[in-house]
Amino acid sequence: MLVKSSKNISVLIVLSILFFNNTFINAQGKDSIIQFIFTSDVHFGLTKESFRGQKNVPAAAVNKAMANEINQLNSKTFPLDNGVQSNKSIKYLDAIVITGDIANRMETGIQSATKSWNEFSSVFLDGLKIKKTSTEKSDLLVVPGNHDMSNAIGFHRPMEPKKDPTSMLGIYNLMFPNEKKLTVFDSTLCRIHYSRDIKGVHFIFLSLWPDSTEQVWMEKDLKKVSKSTPVLLFAHSVPNVEARFFVNPNGDHDINETDKFENLVPEMYKDGFQVKGETLIEQKSFAAFIKKHPSIKAYFHGHENFTEYYNWKGPDSTINLPCIRTDSPMKGRSSAKDEFKLAYEIVSINTSSKLLTVREVLWNTTAMAGVLKWGQTTNIKL
Repeated sequence: MLVKSSKNISVLIVLSILFFNNTFINAQGKDSIIQFIFTSDVHFGLTKESFRGQKNVPAAAVNKAMANEINQLNSKTFPLDNGVQSNKSIKYLDAIVITGDIANRMETGIQSATKSWNEFSSVFLDGLKIKKTSTEKSDLLVVPGNHDMSNAIGFHRPMEPKKDPTSMLGIYNLMFPNEKKLTVFDSTLCRIHYSRDIKGVHFIFLSLWPDSTEQVWMEKDLKKVSKSTPVLLFAHSVPNVEARFFVNPNGDHDINETDKFENLVPEMYKDGFQVKGETLIEQKSFAAFIKKHPSIKAYFHGHENFTEYYNWKGPDSTINLPCIRTDSPMKGRSSAKDEFKLAYEIVSINTSSKLLTVREVLWNTTAMAGVLKWGQTTNIKL
């Protein structure tokens, strides 16, 4: 029979407490840091005029190069600055977020959405190797862009084929793996919106823009979330959305060459009847939603294809929503002409200090130099 002295028992208790505390502290320390990549507008189907010594380089090659750079981030280090994880190794990524325009619109000379989705799958589903843990790959979180939706429902200019919903179906089936696989696209039923909780932060992914339908869904979703939990929004469109995104208010409310509305979101345009009109009513609705939900701390989007960190104040200057706009590998305002300005954002969040840091990575320069080259940066309190 084994007899333990009170001294031995005391030692065991102390060791157990120390082990528990160290395990808890280590877990807390690890779990308090969120890291993810944010990019957008990958536009499979386009070509880049000049890239790494070649001319007219297809999007598949350019995006593959970007994915290869992302795969090497676990061996890189953050810059010495005042941001989250300053001067520390990156080591892992919780997710890679892509806010739409997976396929380019199938106008003259552009490949089908089917071919573009197949190339996207090869590059980002198969080609991304970076992990969030020692055994799990980083999550790939995707929402559609206006080009994806137009390919699926039609456009007011000729496309070939006239419709191809493959990238919309692909995104839907990718993001809802536990649901029945869709083979037929219905824009009224296939709403690609979802949320994820990552280490104490609530991520909401929206279909194109937070119109009235998305706001109804978000209200239900946010009821499940503590008001103290920081919320981040991800969508394709800029917050000051264009009129063309809405349902045509004229005639049969269809997509046609005269009115040029694109019917991308289910809300009908309310600010008049012209596609070049303002969107004050629509923006006021979104601004009111943000004002009602102060837990929403930032809005991430693409569509305009350049890096910018700014505050959206709404049409009446009643809010102050931090926004992160990102570059496009294929259509960048600056990087389309200067390949060394190609960029994506890496976001780091410390959920203990409630600080979010966005850093611009000039990823094509990285490949040439072998080390990360940093561009803009900003800090946001959560």
